Amino acid sequence: MSSPIVLAANGLKKSYHKDRIDVPVLRGVDLEVREGEVTALVGRSGSGKSTLMHLLATLDRPDEGEVLFRGTRIDNAPRATRDRYRNRDIGVIFQFYFLLPELSAIENVLAPAMIGKSVWSYLKSRNEYRRRAEAMLDRVGLLHRAKHRPSEMSGGEMQRVAIARALMTDPTLLLADEPTGNLDTETGKEILQLLTELNQNDSLTILMITHDDEIAAGADVLWRMKDGLIETQQSARNEPLLATSAA
Repeated sequence: MSSPIVLAANGLKKSYHKDRIDVPVLRGVDLEVREGEVTALVGRSGSGKSTLMHLLATLDRPDEGEVLFRGTRIDNAPRATRDRYRNRDIGVIFQFYFLLPELSAIENVLAPAMIGKSVWSYLKSRNEYRRRAEAMLDRVGLLHRAKHRPSEMSGGEMQRVAIARALMTDPTLLLADEPTGNLDTETGKEILQLLTELNQNDSLTILMITHDDEIAAGADVLWRMKDGLIETQQSARNEPLLATSAA
């Protein structure tokens, strides 16, 4: 029996405007992400992967089509609903981390809790939130770096902090846009190992965008994208993500 569909894209189209010319990026994308699985979206630069990720995360809106979270349309929902979706239901990590440079590691991890609550609500539960943030840093192996700022950390450490931040609100789904793209090979393997453990041990559902066929081949489901369309889809994970990437 198939797992429930957590996230779905139906007929997504998106164009951008340049000098009065419409440049189509997505031409009608259909995609499904099922609970408990690692889904990989692979394609070359310019194929539309990151644009699709932004639409799935409701960071942008499609020109046509719809995004559904657990069967309910989310892309055209009121702003407050979309904000809650991004802050509670999904976690997002990017290639370039996007940590706030003036904040320490633990403060960056705490950011979703601070954003998602009123000042009074946050202050009332701040000790609980801090314990949660410490637990997330410990989960990614960086509790000892809690007081360090991004400028004092390596690329791999910053990505681990970004993952801890994404996990802070206990999301249903993790969206990972080229999570190893800005890292050296060995550090990239460590991040893939961490994502694999989160999926296998914590049953975290993951949608990962990558241009690397070796990484994508280790997913439960692989969707291949070309010229703004889903070209092929295949199932069945043969090896863990780390083993595949190290081949």
